[in-house]
Amino acid sequence: MKLSHIDNSNDFDFGKTAENYARFRDIYPESMYEKLIEWGIGKVGQQILDLGSGTAILPMNLYHTGAFFTATDIAENQIAVGKALARQRGMERISFKVCPAETTGFADHAFDAVTVVQCFPYFDAERAAAEIFRVLKPQGLFCKILMDWLPKEDDVIAEMIDLVQVYNPTWNPDGFQEYDYHFPDWAQDRFVNEAVISYDEALVFTKKAWLGRVLTCRGVGASLPPEKVREFEAEYSRVLEKYAEPLYLKHRIHMELYRSVK
Repeated sequence: MKLSHIDNSNDFDFGKTAENYARFRDIYPESMYEKLIEWGIGKVGQQILDLGSGTAILPMNLYHTGAFFTATDIAENQIAVGKALARQRGMERISFKVCPAETTGFADHAFDAVTVVQCFPYFDAERAAAEIFRVLKPQGLFCKILMDWLPKEDDVIAEMIDLVQVYNPTWNPDGFQEYDYHFPDWAQDRFVNEAVISYDEALVFTKKAWLGRVLTCRGVGASLPPEKVREFEAEYSRVLEKYAEPLYLKHRIHMELYRSVK
């Protein structure tokens, strides 16, 4: 994938990180899932579409609610790994499909809710919003979620970002800004905003888990050649030696809830 507004159009593919993604990207806090349930996403029998689902992390964490999930992604490797993991865990209420967020091929009004975690910036916002609106049932819910690391508040994260940029100077780590919410153009005439929330939470990692999470990021595993990924892994492992375990790394969770106006 190449996008003009991401990393100076440098190519990246999260499919290359699928195995590590399944092992190390289940990092979102319980508070995020609790908020989704509080907002009505995750009810018995609901049909929920998770766009850009990767290895179906969100569907697996909300599986206990009794909802039915459809996990989609453009990366075939991610979907294959997620499908195998769901089968291993006996999660038969998760289905999978390889497709872009902008053209899913699902029927009109097929879903009670749509979720997007981390990946909305990779979508064509206008086309994806039109597709989300189309597949949602009347008064259906759409939740857009981003989680950022906070390097200004954490040396572990700051050193990681500096080192990634040594290996991949085109990488733009994004994030860690104050969110100044404005009702987006893509939501006009499609959605009303029902809630916006941003909060900080320290996530707990072992060094191994944190290193694995970093290897899945766009600037490392999704874009560097394998030999450079191995070099980065060895060097950052040495950097982490000076820190005590567990690591408590502060992140910002930003959630926006919309309801379809149809």
